[in-house]
Amino acid sequence: MKPQEIEKQSFAIITRELAGRTFPKGVDEVVKRVIHTTADFDYADTLCFSPGAIERALQALRAGATVVTDTNMALSGISKGTLAKLGGQACCFMAEPAVAQEAGQRGVTRAVVSMERAVDLTGPTIFAIGNAPTALIRLHELIEEGRVRPALVIGVPVGFVNVVEAKELFLGGDTPYIIARGRKGGSNVAAAIVNALLYQLVRRDGF
Repeated sequence: MKPQEIEKQSFAIITRELAGRTFPKGVDEVVKRVIHTTADFDYADTLCFSPGAIERALQALRAGATVVTDTNMALSGISKGTLAKLGGQACCFMAEPAVAQEAGQRGVTRAVVSMERAVDLTGPTIFAIGNAPTALIRLHELIEEGRVRPALVIGVPVGFVNVVEAKELFLGGDTPYIIARGRKGGSNVAAAIVNALLYQLVRRDGF
């Protein structure tokens, strides 16, 4: 089978196994893309979307948004070619020597320093956090301090320490978000959500 046929059949299986369960337009594509990436149907229940998050995200992407990730793995999984067609880019500061040096001097994680570096970016910004709860916590602080106003926060870090608490900071807040409640998530999930948004634009706008 060709790759397109495999993907088409996979999504057909996902739709069938959801047993008639439906989601709003835009949300449906994200939920199914995450299930396709993970083979985990729990995301149908744990993915949380703030009101209007999908349209806010699509508007930002149309305007050439920068996507900031907390891992190079998430960065590598994002369809950067599609993003570039919209005038956008994706970046990750985690591997920069200056970030590691500052983190060591301050006794904080590189994820914390990376979020602080992202404050200097111009234009609409989407944060895709799939690994470090400290990134999500620091990002929330930066928002509270008025230093950054994300177009969307994708909060899907995976793990056991401070993961649930970091995600809960955003639920019900004013910042647009897509959050995976609980311990599950990962860099692959963060990238899948970004790609699900990008692929919606491919279908809607035909670029």
